[in-house]
Amino acid sequence: MSRSVWKGPFVELSLMKKVQKHKDQNIKKPIKTWSRKSTIIPEFIGMTFEVHNGKKFFPVTITDEMIGHKLGEFSATRQFFGHTPADKKAAPATEKKDDKKWRFKSS
Repeated sequence: MSRSVWKGPFVELSLMKKVQKHKDQNIKKPIKTWSRKSTIIPEFIGMTFEVHNGKKFFPVTITDEMIGHKLGEFSATRQFFGHTPADKKAAPATEKKDDKKWRFKSS
């Protein structure tokens, strides 16, 4: 369910303050944010945000096509390593060498 139109887009107040400060002082440094739920609004165009994905920050430069989307959409939280190739699955498991330090001595 989406947000009501009459409420307007949600933008974290602290994030909005940072954006206003950067615009007033003409700072080019990226804005670090944990607010993935904030909606991208037209005032953000051309700015760079570092959006946290739970482990590290991803740089996101805002363009006009991104308006209306959330910041979290552009910072993936899961990493895809690819599918296992069929030949790797079908290969037989290699035998492990006996580890002598775990053997019991019979006396």
